[in-house]
Amino acid sequence: MIVAYIDVYKYQFGVEPICRALRQYGVQIAPSTYYARKTRPASARSRSDALLLPRLKRTFEVNYSCYGARKLWRELRNEGLDIGRDRVARLMRNAGIRGARRVKRIITTVPAPVRRDLPDLVKRQWDKGEPDRVWVADLTYVPSSEGTIYTSFIQDAGTRHILGFTVATSMATSLVARALEQALATRRRRRPGFTTNGLIHHADRGSQYTSLALSKRLQELGIAASVGRTGTALDNAAMETTIGLYKTELINTRRWTSRQEVETATAAWVTWFNEKRRHSALGYQSPTNYEPSYHRHPCLHRHAA
Repeated sequence: MIVAYIDVYKYQFGVEPICRALRQYGVQIAPSTYYARKTRPASARSRSDALLLPRLKRTFEVNYSCYGARKLWRELRNEGLDIGRDRVARLMRNAGIRGARRVKRIITTVPAPVRRDLPDLVKRQWDKGEPDRVWVADLTYVPSSEGTIYTSFIQDAGTRHILGFTVATSMATSLVARALEQALATRRRRRPGFTTNGLIHHADRGSQYTSLALSKRLQELGIAASVGRTGTALDNAAMETTIGLYKTELINTRRWTSRQEVETATAAWVTWFNEKRRHSALGYQSPTNYEPSYHRHPCLHRHAA
């Protein structure tokens, strides 16, 4: 670190004056030590690190620059690279790379008048240990040059699979209703034997999710409607977590110009989230990899859950 500091300022002040100044602050380094360090051949570890770093950066960037050391290490191992987690963490520190960190979410929910006929059937137990038992839903906003854009999601709480999403310029009920229809189409396409028997649709008490139109559609489909308590975000924390990732990994990384731009980028992020992103709750598998293994060995997964 001291050698790197001298490298930065040596052309402005000279090596000898910098060493004298550093000694006054208790940093003991002689000019001869600096020059010896600069002429010493690079160690085998340094050469290996230099070769590895571009690959590490590339893997970090193609995964939306969001992975911390643990997930980046697992991704590199999956690519066939025999490397330790501590080394990945060290290289990330040296390169100034760190995983994305979520910021506090701004609440966009507009509470509807209390409907006592919509209970909380989940009570924060979103993951029932198997797919298609609880679908969680929520929406968020995206600032853009065209104005505020809204994105709604539906996700299988058990497998973290984002089954549907819609992007629009208003928070009308149709925004969340279209996401529901998309989720149904996704399941029917991927699982010919899919039924809605025993399925719960859980959201917060936003006016879109407590509307009569959505409630009627859920009833037609045989899906039980469930909502959390008013003003209690933790009652829908499973979906809040995913929206937090969406904002951190995609939305907050750039300025957006239009609804179409947001929709295209969201579609790419959802594909990556489902097919590539590693989830610690799934044993660091992606939802796409996890679901087939569940259906092959359901008893094993139920026991683990």
